[in-house]
Amino acid sequence: MSPRVKIAFALTLFAGMLAIGASIVLFGTPALASGSTPTPTPGGAIDPGMGYLAAALATGLSALAAGFAVAHVGSAAIGAITEKPELLGRMLILVGLAEGIAIYGLIISILILNRLG
Repeated sequence: MSPRVKIAFALTLFAGMLAIGASIVLFGTPALASGSTPTPTPGGAIDPGMGYLAAALATGLSALAAGFAVAHVGSAAIGAITEKPELLGRMLILVGLAEGIAIYGLIISILILNRLG
């Protein structure tokens, strides 16, 4: 595996973990408050400011990492396909997996925004 693909994989993994961490922090914020009790809101909604921030971070960082991953995996895929055309199907799957990170971040942000309402 080339160093570029390793970097792309690491950044993609980091963005996914960041999206998961943002949702854990957002949903666990009332439980983590030490010394103070959270003020109850109607329907158990969470603080809108933190919710919008978490949704924006989940979407933005996952899209950024997905773009970086697609750029590097796509260029490596083009190079591999020019040498071995029979690798086209495998390379499309790899590029699709890199693009899926943006979709995961979008799903997390939709879940966060649904909880705000």
